[in-house]
Amino acid sequence: MLAREKPDVVVLAGDVNSTIAVALVASKMGLAIAHVEAGLRSRDWTMPEEINRVLTDRLSALLFTPSRDGDENLRAEGIDPSRIHLVGKRDDRLAAGGAAARPGESDPRAAGADAKGYALATLHRPSTSTRPAALSRLLSALAEVAGQIPVVFPIHPRTRSRLPAGFEARGLKLVEPLGYLDFLSLTADARLVMTDSGGIQEETTALGVPCLTMRENNERPVTVEVGTNELVGIDPARSGSGGSQGARRPGEAGPPSGAMGRQGGGAGGGNPGPVPRPAGTQGRRAGMKRKGRRRLARLRRLRSRLF
Repeated sequence: MLAREKPDVVVLAGDVNSTIAVALVASKMGLAIAHVEAGLRSRDWTMPEEINRVLTDRLSALLFTPSRDGDENLRAEGIDPSRIHLVGKRDDRLAAGGAAARPGESDPRAAGADAKGYALATLHRPSTSTRPAALSRLLSALAEVAGQIPVVFPIHPRTRSRLPAGFEARGLKLVEPLGYLDFLSLTADARLVMTDSGGIQEETTALGVPCLTMRENNERPVTVEVGTNELVGIDPARSGSGGSQGARRPGEAGPPSGAMGRQGGGAGGGNPGPVPRPAGTQGRRAGMKRKGRRRLARLRRLRSRLF
C-alpha cells in the first residue's frame, strides 16, 4: 500500500507490533513518519511495547507526545526538540464512544450488578498472564475482592488458557472479551477498575473511575499524578503496606483532553518550557489539588480494604 500510495507522511499511533512493523517499512522506503503517543517510557525492556515505542520514536520525524513527561523522555534520549510536539491525549474517541456506549442484552451487568456496584478487572500482559506465581497471586486477590463486591472479568484468551484447573470464585464473573463500546460502558459504571493495561489507566482517569494498576512500572505517570490511579505491583499483598509508587501531584479526576497534556513529571532531562494556561488557572488548580487529595485518600482506603 505504501508503494502504491506514496504518502508524504505515514502517521502511526501507539506501540503495538504493527506500529513498529510499518515504521520499519516506511523508514526503509524513505517515507517520513509521524508517531502519535510518542515519548511514553516504562523503562522495562521485557515489555514488547517498550521496544516498539522506543524504536518507532527513533525512526519518526514528527513526535506527538500526550504529556510533558513524554517531551522530557525524548529530550533525555537526545531527540532534536524541533521534532517533539506536545499535543495532549486524544479523548475525542472516548467522548464519542461514551455517548454511544449503552448496556446491551449481552452486558455482564444483566447478572444483577448495578452501576457503581461492581469492580472491573483485566489481566492480559505476559508479565502477569504467563508467570504462574504472579497470576496465582493476582487471581487470589481478585477472588478476595469478589467476596466483597462483584467483579466482572473479561478474560483474555492467553489468560484463560493459563487458569488453574477448576478455578472459580464466588462473585467473580468471567466473561468473553468485549468490544470497545461494551467495555467502555462497563468502565464508566464501575466502582473500581483493576488492570495491567496502559490504555485503561488513561480511560479511567478521563472518566474519573478509581484504578489499581497491577504492574511494576508505568509508562503513563500522569494517571498517577492526577490521583485516580495507584500502581500496586503484581504482588497485591505489598500494596497494603504502602508499596505503591504513589502519586506525586494528584489533581482532578477526569481532566479534559488538553489537561492530560499539561501535566508535569516523569524522568529524564530537559525542560519542555512553559505551557500557556487560561486566566483563573491558579484558583482552579488549587481546588483540583484539594479534590485530588481527597480522592486519593479514598482510593488508598479502598485499596487497603480490598487487598
